[in-house]
Amino acid sequence: MSLEATPRDAAVAPPEADVPPARQSRIRTVAGFVVSVIAIGGCVFWASKQDAPTFPSRPGNIALLAVGVLIYAVATVLRGGRWDSILRYLHVAHDRVDAYALTCVGYMGNTVLPARGGEVLRIFLLAERSHARRREVLGSILTERLLDAGALAFLFVALTISGAANAPGGSATTYVAAGLLLAGLGVGIAYLRLRVAGRFATFAERIRPVARASRQLLSFRGTGLFALTLFVWALEGSIFWLCSQALDIHLGVLNGLVVVVLASLSALIPAGPGYVGTYDAAALFALHQVDVRGGAAISCVLLFRFVVFVPITIAGLVVMIARYGGLRGALRRERAAERRAATA
Repeated sequence: MSLEATPRDAAVAPPEADVPPARQSRIRTVAGFVVSVIAIGGCVFWASKQDAPTFPSRPGNIALLAVGVLIYAVATVLRGGRWDSILRYLHVAHDRVDAYALTCVGYMGNTVLPARGGEVLRIFLLAERSHARRREVLGSILTERLLDAGALAFLFVALTISGAANAPGGSATTYVAAGLLLAGLGVGIAYLRLRVAGRFATFAERIRPVARASRQLLSFRGTGLFALTLFVWALEGSIFWLCSQALDIHLGVLNGLVVVVLASLSALIPAGPGYVGTYDAAALFALHQVDVRGGAAISCVLLFRFVVFVPITIAGLVVMIARYGGLRGALRRERAAERRAATA
């Protein structure tokens, strides 16, 4: 049930305790730009030796792209519902509309701001419109990222071991991904058992505001969220397939999903706005493995980027201005909240 937005409690800890140190943030931003520049340089050098990309012009092909945009809108709504479910598990009294609206704003921010700046926007904006501490909101977002990383690894392993799609890098990368997935699950289960036995009490107290949301991942509720996440990524794979069909490139649906999975896993690497460089390099590498090369591969990546980045960025910008007063308004309210907290 939707709840009315309420101001933050004045007794909440000062904002400085809930955000990363400025120096660490600057290091991540600089590192992301360096990684992006290197990746972009490699992509541009490679692309300069390929045929020029082409784009669809026939009405039927353009209609396939429109279908892709609609599918991505559905995937975004499902992601908003997933975040709303995680927040309700934390008993965060929030307006349900904010969960959907800020999901859109977050993806817009990740596209135009460095170091996943969209996630920072989500933390600030939801914290000011609910009783949640920023660390609790951060914990809910980290839970989303764990679900995404786990689903991507699972899909990569399942598709390649089953032989349903080609595995970039061969069987070695498949076994590494499977090992990391099992290791992460094992560490989570072992930690819970040790906590039940009374171990790591001090450590648990420190990370509780952030880690509390992740506990649900090792429950039946987490299984449902994981299944939803798998479905969302399957939708994105179908979008890549539609883009390839719009270009008259013969790419299987499952191979398209593998390309999306590998490119999205590369988004975990620090990079500039919109994961520029790293995302493109991973997608081009994966396409090369499924025999889509040269100008055709460049066309696929550019078209897919347009479908999944441009509409959500425009929509997020409109929501940011219409519902949250734009970035300047958010920053002005943030400074005012910091002054009130310091006075308290």
